[in-house]
Amino acid sequence: MLGKNVPLVTFRTRVRDESIEGPNPFRWEDKTSDDYFKGKRVVLFSLPGAFTPTCSTYQLPDFEKLYEEFKAEGIDEIYCVSVNDAFVMNAWAKAQNIDNVKVIPDGSGEFTHKMGMLVAKDNLGFGMRSWRYGAVINDGAVELWFEEEGFSDNCETDPYGASSPQNILDTLRAAKSKAA
Repeated sequence: MLGKNVPLVTFRTRVRDESIEGPNPFRWEDKTSDDYFKGKRVVLFSLPGAFTPTCSTYQLPDFEKLYEEFKAEGIDEIYCVSVNDAFVMNAWAKAQNIDNVKVIPDGSGEFTHKMGMLVAKDNLGFGMRSWRYGAVINDGAVELWFEEEGFSDNCETDPYGASSPQNILDTLRAAKSKAA
């Protein structure tokens, strides 16, 4: 995975538009992989699903809490991608009071599939979802890769540690001090 470019796909997002009246002031906006990754150094992390326990208790909130520390290590943005639609991803970010981490809806799983991270989670009633991973992506190319152990369909466990924000941040800091 290291050195490879992220796949070029189009994400169907929903963005707030103040010109739209009523209770749902959002419009569709297509964003491409280039919109998210080109010309930036970002952390991307993926998880099995919005509103799920590990993702909601640790992963997303901890990336949010550590956002400024990632910025201090030369990270421009932090993105969370999941095989969920834009409505679910936006509702989850709102429910989690997320201001800094940006959520990317991969509703059809196209990006996740092309990253080689799509797995069956039928044993949990989820269908096809993302395996948990993290990456530092520099101008569209994978610079660092953090994949949870046990990659498989219908995994009985939900490994979490390699892709934690703490581990990614520690790796960034170690690389920086090694380079100094």
